[in-house]
Amino acid sequence: MRRMLAARLVASWSLTVGTAQVAAAQTGGAAGVWNDPRSRALVELATQRRTEQFADTGLVDYRADARGYVTFLAAFGDGFLETPKVLKTDQLALEVYWHAPNLSKQRIVGRRDTLLLPTDIEYHRDHLGIVQNNFPDFIRIGDGDEVRDVPHPLSRAGLTLYDYQLSDDSVRIRLPDREITLLEVKVRPRNDRDPRVIGAIYIDPAGGQVVRMAFNFTRAAFVDGELEDLAIVLENRLVGSRYWLPSRQEIEIRRMATWLDFPVRSIIRGRWEIGDYQFNLSLPQQTFSGLEIVSAPPQDLAKYPWRGTIMDSLPPDVRATVDPDIQRVLSEARVLVRAQALQRVHAIRVSAPRISDFVRFNRAEGMTLGGGFTTRVVSNLSLAGRGHYGFADALWKGSGELRWIQPSGARFGVFASRDLAEIGDQQERSTVVNSLAAQEFASDLTDPLWRQSFGVQTGFRAVGMDFGFSLSHEEDLGVSTKATPMTGRYLFTPEILPMAGLRFAATAFRPHSAWWGPGVLSMRAGLSAIREDRDRTNELNFQLVVGPPSTTTRASLSFENRVRLGSRTLVLAEQAVAVKSDGLLFPQELAYFGGPVSAPGYQLHSIIGSVGSSTRIELQMPIRFVSIPLGRFGRIPGRAQLAPFAGVAAVKGPGTIRTVRGPTFSNGGYPFAGVGLLAVFDVLRFDVARGLRNGRWMFNVDVSRDFWNIL
Repeated sequence: MRRMLAARLVASWSLTVGTAQVAAAQTGGAAGVWNDPRSRALVELATQRRTEQFADTGLVDYRADARGYVTFLAAFGDGFLETPKVLKTDQLALEVYWHAPNLSKQRIVGRRDTLLLPTDIEYHRDHLGIVQNNFPDFIRIGDGDEVRDVPHPLSRAGLTLYDYQLSDDSVRIRLPDREITLLEVKVRPRNDRDPRVIGAIYIDPAGGQVVRMAFNFTRAAFVDGELEDLAIVLENRLVGSRYWLPSRQEIEIRRMATWLDFPVRSIIRGRWEIGDYQFNLSLPQQTFSGLEIVSAPPQDLAKYPWRGTIMDSLPPDVRATVDPDIQRVLSEARVLVRAQALQRVHAIRVSAPRISDFVRFNRAEGMTLGGGFTTRVVSNLSLAGRGHYGFADALWKGSGELRWIQPSGARFGVFASRDLAEIGDQQERSTVVNSLAAQEFASDLTDPLWRQSFGVQTGFRAVGMDFGFSLSHEEDLGVSTKATPMTGRYLFTPEILPMAGLRFAATAFRPHSAWWGPGVLSMRAGLSAIREDRDRTNELNFQLVVGPPSTTTRASLSFENRVRLGSRTLVLAEQAVAVKSDGLLFPQELAYFGGPVSAPGYQLHSIIGSVGSSTRIELQMPIRFVSIPLGRFGRIPGRAQLAPFAGVAAVKGPGTIRTVRGPTFSNGGYPFAGVGLLAVFDVLRFDVARGLRNGRWMFNVDVSRDFWNIL
């Protein structure tokens, strides 16, 4: 991190990175002590320097150019591991003016935006500009609607409200004529229940100039109750070998609903690069009249000479799950103060991981209504519970978990559940669309079974992946069709052999993220073993089965790789399953394929084996489409994507399985081909496909799979 900072500060200058012990030898004292004389002397010097500004350097005024992006994103899913989706991006060009001692003016001379999903967001004015003078003595963000009047740690008031610690990190910059050592000072509030800053400041000890600020805020600083985090990074560089002036800035604002624990988070990310400084231009005073940030007329903004498209020029890290610099700010803040100083205060919140947890429909339960709650017990320990009632099967179902979660992603939980589960590894349709299709047209693409379980689970995050482990006792039973559709007739529910035993499971998950060149990869792997806890005598496929307890081991792997080829996208998806048992092979543990995702053109879960895979390749190509206005939510773009695809599902063993709902296939490959259309911001998808070996024509309409984990 220190090398990255130094490289950004001095660009092509030669540099070496040392530790604060080197600086300590020059100035005396030891690093790592809060409010020691050396730390206090350094921050007092920096505070005085901020007050004087550039009065003794001969800098009267300057003009500069700033180029940046303000991006509105949304993160979905449990743990927010998936890469956030860009909803809207604004690219801006600014003229920046400054006059001693503290006059600032910014004029937007170029602005263009791209709307990728419907939104009516309006940014605060200060989100559209940069921060001058490393903030005034009292910090405001979002025009005071997000953070209001928080004392600056390098202000006269701040010196009495914050603690300071010279850390073990320093950056040494070697210039042609001298060497500069930048010292890092960590900052924390003396009372973390007050609205304060938490973070770190890099200071040039020779002159007290602030070179870098990286900080978050205490919970009490947030005026907007929906704010979750607000992190800022300000970097200055040495201009003209004399002045530390703004060079690079980042801001990230995260929001979540205050009353609902639902896995949707909105994010605003601002990124700025500042340069092309001109000094002592004798700027007239009227330049600084009126609002600090103003905009040129729309007709002038449209004339700005942009190059390429916004999305092509958008820095890749803007779309990242977590920006490394911002994550470092948030992590360090959690080390410097109590966790309670950064967490929202709430007793009980309504909770649901998906919209369909409130209401859904399937052939086993009929109409189901439910909900849940979460409540924090202490610090990182929380209790969650969910329940729902099926009107067709007249059964209550639910789950509960006591879980301990660290900000790093480390977790441990104790859980119990009695609910429906599904056979197969691949969800074939979003739950919301499936509920509508099942109720109206008897098209239910779920295969449920009854499962009761209790146990413990743990996990952690490392190398860009999420790892999980669980040990639980499970009991499986079959269910029958109870609901009645408006039209049509349901398929029978799958045959399930009752099973009870102890299961150990390990999972690894890599969310969609860049991995090689233009590729974006997601991956999920699982390994489980279940040991029956009793002898059995039962009937499977109309045959008598008698045998001792058995152990069944199951491995699964799925991945999706998306590669940009100019304006086109090549998608390769793979799913593989292998099952082995030293005794009885339970049908619910087998590999199942068939349905719009795993094998379009074949009936749901009609391709069955103990070993199997589904491979699919798709090319998404932009085409012209109808543009439709949505009022204040923007306009549906006049484009769509045509997506021809082909693939094959292949299985081996255990031989044809008899079912009561139609033919099944095994021991062989089952190819398919079709074409899809992604329209309306690529949110809706229409597919027509054909199974090429004993298959059929299939038509399917659904929402984009990017949203399935919250639907």
